[in-house]
Amino acid sequence: MTAYENILIETKGRVGIIRLNRPKALNALCADLVRELGQALDGFESDLNVGCVVLTGSDKAFAAGADIKEMKEKSYQDVFLEDFITVGWEKVSQIRKPIIAAVAGYALGGGCEMAMMCDFIIAADNAKFGQPEITLGTIPGAGGTQRLPRFVGKSKAMDLVLTGRMMDAVEAESCGLVSRLVPLGQLMDEAIATAEKIAGMSLPATMVAKEAVNRAFETTLAEGIRFERRTFHATFAFEDRKEGMNAFADKRKAAWKHR
Repeated sequence: MTAYENILIETKGRVGIIRLNRPKALNALCADLVRELGQALDGFESDLNVGCVVLTGSDKAFAAGADIKEMKEKSYQDVFLEDFITVGWEKVSQIRKPIIAAVAGYALGGGCEMAMMCDFIIAADNAKFGQPEITLGTIPGAGGTQRLPRFVGKSKAMDLVLTGRMMDAVEAESCGLVSRLVPLGQLMDEAIATAEKIAGMSLPATMVAKEAVNRAFETTLAEGIRFERRTFHATFAFEDRKEGMNAFADKRKAAWKHR
């Protein structure tokens, strides 16, 4: 198994767990951490025994943002030529298996953006979200101005992006950024139980379901419905679709083959 310096990984049954692990920097997203995260995600993506991934941090911080010390001396030429943030960062949004963000403490800037790249967020009651880039004389660069309005609406997104203020967990749930809110001590149990439930479904079915929901943000309603319909039709080629329907008719538990 690959040795990582900035993350910890483990598997529990069919659930892959990635924990951001730079405690002294509140899990600031340095280049090495992002590179290691991509490697870990690739590993879980290719592992047929993993059906869902949980991405988390510490009780104090999911991730407090990008590593400002690492980027403060960069020039326009530097960031343009290396396509700064694009390489590696978008990996979280590109994996095909379901991925849950389990957020406690600070999820700010790049940390908030990385959580939004996941399929949904389960938050502890001490979670705080925000896009404080404006206070540094810049703007969000990893999707904050694009994903946030899609989740919470224009007014709330403008408020957060233009003031740089933090939003607590209750507000985050009430505006739709967070799917559910749990006590800090129950965060990982809840996230892993949810991931286990997803991983207990047919893997190809969860993958196409994820793809179909994501299509809603990329196209018109009519085209989205058309995509959903054709994708639904395509599931009739799955062995698991036949098994699932037969199991329902026979009043027994389905025995998935993930095919």
